[in-house]
Amino acid sequence: MTDTVSTSKSQLAYEWIHERIVGHRFTPGYRLVLSQIAAELGVSVVPVREAIRRLEAEGLVTFEKNVGAQVALVDEDEYVTTMQTLAVVEGAATGFSTPFTTPADIAEARRVNEEMRASLDRFDPHRFTELNEQFHAALFARCPNEHIVDLVHRGWSRLRMLRDSTFSFVPGRAQQSVAEHDRLLDLVESRADALEVELAARRHRLATLDALLAMQHG
Repeated sequence: MTDTVSTSKSQLAYEWIHERIVGHRFTPGYRLVLSQIAAELGVSVVPVREAIRRLEAEGLVTFEKNVGAQVALVDEDEYVTTMQTLAVVEGAATGFSTPFTTPADIAEARRVNEEMRASLDRFDPHRFTELNEQFHAALFARCPNEHIVDLVHRGWSRLRMLRDSTFSFVPGRAQQSVAEHDRLLDLVESRADALEVELAARRHRLATLDALLAMQHG
């Protein structure tokens, strides 16, 4: 019973800190004082320390001797490498999932993509990014490799901290993304080769990065 309580408190602390990091309330370089967080949550320092270690493993927090824990500092190079890595692991997860994807999975992905299309007129980048994650999650829901799926979710967490939404920085990319989703869905539904699906999903993710870099350096 004690272990269960400890785990639930650690999860509570993790979710509380994580939400504030990805929501940009705790910005890069923000010091995370364990005793203050523990007092805020009404728990001991132990579960907070466990949560900090988990966030450190995900790359959201750094811990230095004589400095303590702080929200990880980020730069554009890190954003690029995160996007490149995510393109690889998300593509792989989608490819591995393809042979096992059900009609219900495809229907859910199409529903989400239609919601994304309908949202383009009153564009909310943050909401669009949430829907984008839902869309892709439906397509790799059957991936049998749990380690790859874990890497995808870690990449998403890292990306949320680095930038709230890339779509707000690249005019027109949201419309292109929805159209690419249609083509990706058609591949999955037609039971295309898993490697073909993987590469299509990878190109789709990299296209967003390429569009951003082209706009910044064009």
